Amino acid sequence: MVKAGRAAATWRAYREVSRPGSPGLAARLRALPRMLRAGMRGEYPGLTKGKLAMLGMAVVYIVSPIDVVPDFLLGIGVVDDFGVFLWLMTALLGESGRYVDWETEGVHRTVPGRASRR
Repeated sequence: MVKAGRAAATWRAYREVSRPGSPGLAARLRALPRMLRAGMRGEYPGLTKGKLAMLGMAVVYIVSPIDVVPDFLLGIGVVDDFGVFLWLMTALLGESGRYVDWETEGVHRTVPGRASRR
């Protein structure tokens, strides 16, 4: 069941990236640093502090030597890291596509009632 869910999430991410009219993979990857900076500054409303915290915890989990399922359990231990990695990439690619769309609109709302132009 878990593998099917991960496969479905990967398929949804692929469909979103390859959808006609949506930003391509290269544009999404180039937008990641800008999106993270804008999210940390509070300029991009799609990346809240909670989402940033979840993304950060996923990175820490992947690089941490302490896991829920130890890596020495061959076949099982690496799967949990890979699942978190898939979730992280799906979340980042999806959100970066929305960020590129938001960025190309031209008018960004940073504070309700006040618009700023880039």
